[in-house]
Amino acid sequence: MTPAFDERERKIDGAVGVHRLPESFRALSSLSVIDYVDRFAIATDVVASPEQWARAMFGDVPSPAERFIWRGLLGIRLSRGRSPQTVAGWRIAARGEDWIRLEAASWFLAGNLVVRAADGRVSLGTFLRYDRWLGRLLWPPLSAVHRRLAPGVLRDAEAKVRTVR
Repeated sequence: MTPAFDERERKIDGAVGVHRLPESFRALSSLSVIDYVDRFAIATDVVASPEQWARAMFGDVPSPAERFIWRGLLGIRLSRGRSPQTVAGWRIAARGEDWIRLEAASWFLAGNLVVRAADGRVSLGTFLRYDRWLGRLLWPPLSAVHRRLAPGVLRDAEAKVRTVR
């Protein structure tokens, strides 16, 4: 089966920084202060719910690499085991018709992952609030790795959702 989109259309677009994202997307975060935000998006002809996209991106439970990053490096408290109320250990905090918000925190930062599926695009947004100086120190070098990995997360999720359909 040949995808309906050619490679130019499948290009991942990204934006980093509060002022580079539309207010309508920023408003999906529950954080009162946003110290870091990015959004990556891919065009797709695959139709799935935001939760299906989130589970395709992160799974029902975190992978060993995700546990290392989220728990080990960032100290994020994740739920254990599979649950309809979590995605990869992140709590499903809110959802709308075309989006879902996952929330988790550590002792030094709080985060939201927002997945939106609308208008032939799927996007993943990462929102962080630094609650202590350690967040401000650790996240900037880790964010460079995160920004390199995020496009692959979207591409892999699209391939997974496409094969399930």
